[in-house]
Amino acid sequence: MGADAAFDALADPVRREILTLLAQRDECSAGELSEHINRVGRTAVSSHLRVLRTAGLITERRTGRFRYYSVDATGPAQEVIQLLQELFQGSLDATKAAAEQGAANDAGTGTAADGPVRRAM
Repeated sequence: MGADAAFDALADPVRREILTLLAQRDECSAGELSEHINRVGRTAVSSHLRVLRTAGLITERRTGRFRYYSVDATGPAQEVIQLLQELFQGSLDATKAAAEQGAANDAGTGTAADGPVRRAM
């Protein structure tokens, strides 16, 4: 499936809320998650969990009749995180380069960031 399915799953705010809760708590049952998510009912939470599991973003562990969910950092989530890190790092690098270029231009023209430098006569 890969990152495309992961991004599709992350498009929904309820699913992002579920992932946030799982990241904070390491592992939760569907019931625990539905207690904390007020926007939708228990059945909808289960549906969202299925989408997240199918996309490879979470794992399911069964113990008796209970199912426990946690973030799967080894699957497509890792691809999503890597893509976002590269995207943000590229933006940070470009911003840094622009700031350094602006500072170099200001130094070369005798102006400071808050206006021209006044010289004594």
